[in-house]
Amino acid sequence: DEFPILCETCLGENPFVRMAKIPWGQACKICEKPFTCYRWKPGGRARYKKTQLCRSCAKTKNVCQTCVLDLQYGLPVQVRDTALEQHEREGMPVTQVNREYLQEVAEHSLDAEDASQSYHKFTRASLLLQRLQRRAPYYKRNAPHICSFFVKGTCNRGKSCPFRHEMPKTGELANQNIKDRYYGQNDPVAKKMMRLAKERTTPLVPPPDKTIRTLWVGGLDSKTSEMDVRQKFMSFGELASVRVIGAKNCAFVTFSTRSSAESAATKLQTGLSINGSRCKLAWGKKQGKRKREESKSSKGPPGMGAMPPGMGPSPAAVPPPPGMGASGKKTKTYYPSMDPSNMGARFDTTHQER
Repeated sequence: DEFPILCETCLGENPFVRMAKIPWGQACKICEKPFTCYRWKPGGRARYKKTQLCRSCAKTKNVCQTCVLDLQYGLPVQVRDTALEQHEREGMPVTQVNREYLQEVAEHSLDAEDASQSYHKFTRASLLLQRLQRRAPYYKRNAPHICSFFVKGTCNRGKSCPFRHEMPKTGELANQNIKDRYYGQNDPVAKKMMRLAKERTTPLVPPPDKTIRTLWVGGLDSKTSEMDVRQKFMSFGELASVRVIGAKNCAFVTFSTRSSAESAATKLQTGLSINGSRCKLAWGKKQGKRKREESKSSKGPPGMGAMPPGMGPSPAAVPPPPGMGASGKKTKTYYPSMDPSNMGARFDTTHQER
């Protein structure tokens, strides 16, 4: 219980860390209460780091006591809370019909499970968090501070100086506040990450035909059922039909109104996940023109019904036989076998035996 709550980046790449423990040595930056702080050096070319928050404040937000970043995803609190809020908002039904359906499904699941089980909230991972989270430690964050004497041009230590000889960078990331990062408000790092994530997202342009109300969902798992897809899209409006094609691992979701389909496409274009599988989303195509072409090609000759399956339209015209032109006139033959009117061999009578 006495070990500080730290992330892997702040601990450093060296598995053997020597820390200095200072009982009640500093006041918390959030609650301003004194707490036991720790000071250590995470690497040979790193700066000394120490805890900035008390254990209670760090546990409340699930953040590191030093860098104040989320322990699970390695992201600022504002990015994490925004993604989780958006993820929970997407799963909440809007219409009364969908609310009643979701309540009925929940009642059936409770009846099937043991009533003595403790209450727990079922949460699914947000796809935006999975895309933005840092999967490996970022040890460059432990680099030494910039040498103030070098900025003034008066540092004479050279390479032996333990600080960085760089000019400070100006911009939106220059002014950072630990309280803004902790509470998730006006954090410049979080704003930059959200802006870059929005710019990298390809917008899903709706088709000009307003009668199209179908969305195509690809990349489904083989065990995904119609109810799983319906529960994902039911929060955006009333569903007319949901058709899952297991052989192709895709589904077609048709809404009752075009506005509901556009709302689902706009909010789910950043990422769609069903049963832990990352899925693709696109607008469906109108089937009327394709059906007319298929019905036209399946028709037989005049006065007859449709042609049997597997038979297409009549083949191209057969070329004329040898010796006949395209207009039907007889042409000169070069060999007797090329003349269709000749029933036998033709001998040359101009040459007689002497």
